[in-house]
Amino acid sequence: MNRRAMEFLMAWKADPRRKPLVVRGARQVGKTWLLEQFGETEYEKVAYLNCQRNPDLAAIFSGELDPRRILRGLEIAARTSITPGDTLLIIDEIQDVPAAITSLKYFQEELPDIHLVAAGSLLGVAIRSTGTSFPVGKVSFLDLHPLDFDEFLRGVGHEDLADLVLQQDWLHISSFRERLLELLRSYLFVGGMPEAVAMFADGTSMGRIRDIQLDILRGYENDFAKYAGATESRRISLVWASLPSQLARENKRFILGHIRAGARAREFESAVQWLRDAGI
Repeated sequence: MNRRAMEFLMAWKADPRRKPLVVRGARQVGKTWLLEQFGETEYEKVAYLNCQRNPDLAAIFSGELDPRRILRGLEIAARTSITPGDTLLIIDEIQDVPAAITSLKYFQEELPDIHLVAAGSLLGVAIRSTGTSFPVGKVSFLDLHPLDFDEFLRGVGHEDLADLVLQQDWLHISSFRERLLELLRSYLFVGGMPEAVAMFADGTSMGRIRDIQLDILRGYENDFAKYAGATESRRISLVWASLPSQLARENKRFILGHIRAGARAREFESAVQWLRDAGI
């Protein structure tokens, strides 16, 4: 699957003033796949570490945040040497180890030749709840979203039509109008989540694709309960449930009274912010 963000990553690699990169985005938008693909195609080695799956990583980042000591621990955890220029170091789900976020500052200052990328699905939520902050000026950011229409076209094997759309070649676009409209209708149903697009490209039934979409939505809803308190998670769920009907209105303003009767901004502003912080 061809993601436009790959061009950003290529430019980041080539930049002599490169800083550690933080990739943000909601769950299931393809952050891990993108970074692993980038590492496999552009580097000799990839050192991939997941802070959720590997409990040893929290200990590596505890105590003094000496990047050289940390790097040695990461090499042991990844079972590979991490060398400047030919190794991509990926720290996934970094929000689960807040000290790892803080350490990015010291990597930038003391080990700038290490090609380091961090990724997280709930970075904004974790930072708000733990009080951790990104080292301002010491990292770069890439926000990853679901596939745009042209990326969807490439994902389902229509690279030529994707080029027409990006180039805004209206003369040729008009020639393929019906085909593009058919694909646009498919995109509006399938959406831009990589798993759903990949299944559509493989000829999977729309019913099964809908199951995948619902699984992703249920995963988001589980995060409400896992990462927010009971009262807050109920409010987040109410805001979340109201979004489809509010977006379907001609007036796109978000109206608190449509969440429930008598709703007040002070009750729901933090719930709205939680969804923003989660990238949803």
